[in-house]
Amino acid sequence: MKYKSSFLNEAAERGFFYQSTDLEGMDEFLATGKRLGYLGFDITAPSLHAGHLIPIFLLRLFRKHGHKPVVLAGGGTTKIGDPSFKNATRPILTDKEIADNLAGIKSCLDTFLDFEDEKSGALLLNNADWLDELNYIPFLREIGKYFSINRMIGFESVKAKLTANDSLSFSEFNYMILQAYDFYTLHTKKGCRIQFGGQDQWGNIVCGVELIKKKLGEEAYGFTNPLLISANGQKMGKTAKGAVWLSKDLLSPYDFCQYWRNVDYADVVKLMYLFTDLDPKEIRKFESVKGEELNTAKALLADEITAIVHGRDSLDEIRRTASGMFGNKGGDLSSFASGAGYRLKQSRLGCVFLTDILVDSGMCSSRGEAKRLLRNNGVYVNDKTVGEDYKIPTNLSSGDVLKLSCGKKKHLPVIID
Repeated sequence: MKYKSSFLNEAAERGFFYQSTDLEGMDEFLATGKRLGYLGFDITAPSLHAGHLIPIFLLRLFRKHGHKPVVLAGGGTTKIGDPSFKNATRPILTDKEIADNLAGIKSCLDTFLDFEDEKSGALLLNNADWLDELNYIPFLREIGKYFSINRMIGFESVKAKLTANDSLSFSEFNYMILQAYDFYTLHTKKGCRIQFGGQDQWGNIVCGVELIKKKLGEEAYGFTNPLLISANGQKMGKTAKGAVWLSKDLLSPYDFCQYWRNVDYADVVKLMYLFTDLDPKEIRKFESVKGEELNTAKALLADEITAIVHGRDSLDEIRRTASGMFGNKGGDLSSFASGAGYRLKQSRLGCVFLTDILVDSGMCSSRGEAKRLLRNNGVYVNDKTVGEDYKIPTNLSSGDVLKLSCGKKKHLPVIID
């Protein structure tokens, strides 16, 4: 489908579009001027992670086409917690924890969006600025009357939780109204008429669109993107060690790059459309390539997304690390001591089996897999085959590094602390 809006054309071509409240109306709106569109992040952690990349890259694309992105930090809604498709209530954070998390998240977003350029850059706001000042009774009278309980429990995000008999607190149930109020506030104060979000935010976004229509008689639009799901239907963005964080303080650029270098072949082309600035015509050349022939595309994907997230200069250090890891046998490993890898305390030397390290580091998904690899001579330390009874030597010093390998392709430095 060809759109009037250049933004929608590229968003659809690259795979960012999932669902819209009024696609035709939004297309006309975007095609006739510079517009504001907002995306909200609850600030529950000190960094964003790979699961946030699709909406972040969407905002980046929005700005590329001449529009103004608005990032709404959920300083207020973080105190409540979005229950959408979650089976556990979020822990309550202190104001200091929320403030610290916001600083970390802004640092992540600075890589993608320019908040300093008032004219053409992005705008960063915090919904605590208006939610913390709400008076409960006036809020119920002015906003609550526009929401039907029947309508709210009909949305999949709420229905799924109720069907599973998961606890849904009254404060969490209010989250949908608060997010709708955010949209209403941004519309009245900033003229923002578009909200972006993941497909799991559909119910919350629709509530905001309907509130603006009912209370003001004006049109607003919702746009959702697909979640980051692999070709086999699994959520992407996590390893055995945890989330694929965007902050280098939580995940090194080397490990970040390696995550994308090791994605399944079936996902490579889709991820190139989403997470690189490569021309779609160039990416289409890989659509007919299958299996291991996609290794070139994997390397290109990993380089491009890492350059965007951590800066192109980070690739030089990553290549030096990879050169040592994949280079000639017996090469100098000392350069890894301050970089990425699995860090092992000296106090554990002599009592740690490789099965533990293989599982803890994410090299293997289970102890059973690790033991099978060891029995079949598939594990190497400094390029020498080791068996199931191998223990890390006790004569190593702080800063020493061992090269741990599974087969010919998976390598990890084990750094002694």
